[in-house]
Amino acid sequence: MGAGGRVRFQVAVCGPGRCTEEERQHAHQVGALLAEQGAIVLCGGGDGVMAAAADGARSRGGLVIGIRADTDRAAVPDALSAVVFTDLGEARNAVIVASADAVISVGGSWGTLSEIALAGRRGGIPVVCLAGWQVTDQSGSPVVGPVHVATPQEAVVTALTVRSQDDK
Repeated sequence: MGAGGRVRFQVAVCGPGRCTEEERQHAHQVGALLAEQGAIVLCGGGDGVMAAAADGARSRGGLVIGIRADTDRAAVPDALSAVVFTDLGEARNAVIVASADAVISVGGSWGTLSEIALAGRRGGIPVVCLAGWQVTDQSGSPVVGPVHVATPQEAVVTALTVRSQDDK
C-alpha cells in the first residue's frame, strides 16, 4: 500500500505479443520510466511488448504484475514479480484495464485495440497510445479519449498526470 493506505498507482502497459524491435525498445523504456516513478506495471504477462515492459520495470527495481489469459506457468516471462492466472482468454483484458489507474498502449494488435476500447469505455483514466492504433469515428475524426504521443517519456508523463492530481 502507498501513503495513506492507498494502493500504489498502477499502469497497464499493453501491446502485441509479437512486436517490432522499435515497439520492444519503447515498451522497455516505458516500463523503466514507470518504475522510476514508483508505479506498479500491469501487463498481460506474455511475450513482446508485455515482456519488454516487464524487463524495463524490473531493471529499475519495479514491481510488475502479469495478468495471464491462461494457466501456463511455463510460459511466464522471468521479469514478472507476480502472476495472476485467469484462464479467461482475451477476457483477461478487462481485468487488466479494471485494475489500472492509467493505460499505455505500445504498438498495436487486436488485443491491444480491445484494451484501448475497454479503457475508453471505462472512462476516468488516461489512455495513452504510443505508435499504434489511431481510433477514429465514422467521419474520420479522432475518438475523444486516447492521447497519442511520440515518445516513451511523453507516454509516462501523460499517464502519471492523474497521480499527480490525486496527490494534491
